[in-house]
Amino acid sequence: MHSRCDSCPVSSYSPAETAEKSGFSIDTLRYYEKIGLLSGIARNSSGRRVFSDDDLRWLGMLQCLRGTGMPIAEMLRYSELARGGGGTVQERLAILQEHDRRVEEQIARLQDQQRQIQWKIDLYRGEVCDGVPA
Repeated sequence: MHSRCDSCPVSSYSPAETAEKSGFSIDTLRYYEKIGLLSGIARNSSGRRVFSDDDLRWLGMLQCLRGTGMPIAEMLRYSELARGGGGTVQERLAILQEHDRRVEEQIARLQDQQRQIQWKIDLYRGEVCDGVPA
């Protein structure tokens, strides 16, 4: 799921810093770790979770998937496959392609709805008469 560059400096972030940087709440980070969307989170000597740049990149992907409406179960499947390495690329690709198709449909619906809203705005401004643009 994550790849590390051995020559790159490794940054670490507290849960609070990670929440701020990722846009997820600390509770959501805990929940995602509990259900398996986040795995291999390091712990410091006090046993507190410490997040890396790789974790932040992964959280960015999860934020994208969540923000575009991917169900948690599908995000879990994608996460499991990502941990499975190169042999799972085709299945991951299929998941993302299907999700992309749903996002396209969602965008088309939103554009239709936006046109309706804009028509109503024009009506209130007096820019259309009897449903016909003035």
